[in-house]
Amino acid sequence: MNPIPRILGLAFSLAILCSSARADVTVSNVRSAQRAGTKLVFIDYDLAGSTPPFTVSVRISGDDGVSFTVPATSLAGAFGAGQTAGTNKRISWNAGVDWNGKYTPNMRFEVSATDTAVAVIPDGFVLIPAGSFQMGDQSNPLVGNSNELPVHTVYVSEFYMAKYETTKELWDSVRAWGMSNGHGYDLAAGASKGANHPLHSISWHDMIKWCNARSEMENLVPCYNVGGVLYKTGQNNNVVCDWSANGYRLPTEAEWEKAARGGVPEKNFPWGTDKINHSNANYKGNSAAFSYDTSGYTTYTYHPDYTAGGYPCTAPVDSFAPNDYGLYNMAGNVWEWCWDWHSSYGSDSQPNPHGPILGLNRVDRGGGWSWSNANYCRSSYRDGEGPDPESFNNELGFRLARILVPEK
Repeated sequence: MNPIPRILGLAFSLAILCSSARADVTVSNVRSAQRAGTKLVFIDYDLAGSTPPFTVSVRISGDDGVSFTVPATSLAGAFGAGQTAGTNKRISWNAGVDWNGKYTPNMRFEVSATDTAVAVIPDGFVLIPAGSFQMGDQSNPLVGNSNELPVHTVYVSEFYMAKYETTKELWDSVRAWGMSNGHGYDLAAGASKGANHPLHSISWHDMIKWCNARSEMENLVPCYNVGGVLYKTGQNNNVVCDWSANGYRLPTEAEWEKAARGGVPEKNFPWGTDKINHSNANYKGNSAAFSYDTSGYTTYTYHPDYTAGGYPCTAPVDSFAPNDYGLYNMAGNVWEWCWDWHSSYGSDSQPNPHGPILGLNRVDRGGGWSWSNANYCRSSYRDGEGPDPESFNNELGFRLARILVPEK
């Protein structure tokens, strides 16, 4: 029998001490060991704190803690939300999945904890946990485009994502407040099939200004400015995001893909499989064109349940089953605009990427109800449109993101 390859060498581990706004949370005595004859690594630690539950996160370094970019997706045990205080708590890392065939004598593990009891989950949002994932087309054989490659490791901090695509009803109420408080919009009020359907036919710039308006309306810190001045009017491609602000914003492309994958990072679709049909999403089916489309149609066919007067349309935002993070319609219905300028991927591992400073098109993700087929609905599929009013269409909408919000 051939020996199992040695994939990593362990020298010592690194712990970080964390605290929350309401009670001290302490991670200590972090130690690690590779289970003999396997590719499993045990990470043990002690956790102290007076107000559980806690959320425990892990980052992994292969270079003595200079960077923490080793994939940390195949974790089990005392990890994630709902943890309680105790000693000798154990996390199992399957390095044979995340880091197969690699070796380093300089492995470090960073274990941190936050007091989730002080986190106030905003109404209509879910918490997307921190962690690394493999971003890009992971299908085998590959079915995606070259701009979905190379697959690369991305670490995303925990954040909040809206359960639903932004509805016309919500858009109208915030837009009206904004127009009464100095916000100007480039287009009319947008369009939608109904109050509980996703908004569409608006520009990227108008979405950004609307996010600022909603933040102001709810006494939050707006995220977007130009030259230090709150972005409220016009079309300006020099807009920047304050990533520390607690207001509403668009997700980054990396946040969107991590959230869409629902904790099942290697699968093509948000529901955790490599197949799609009309029980999963509102899109244009064609099983003859795509082997992973099991809708049964031999020509491109709209979802039969979402038509009006014989014409296709969007579905309500709470249609279909959510993914494992609790997010609805992460595939199909409307494309969802992200913050990033569209550009090619690099191969380097990245923490919380925000995309290039400038570009021509902003990224949109997820596919839509009209011209989008099964290929466009994959979690790794990327497209881009110009942010100006000329680029709007009836398949482009958005959903909101926010940073972790501490209790006041």
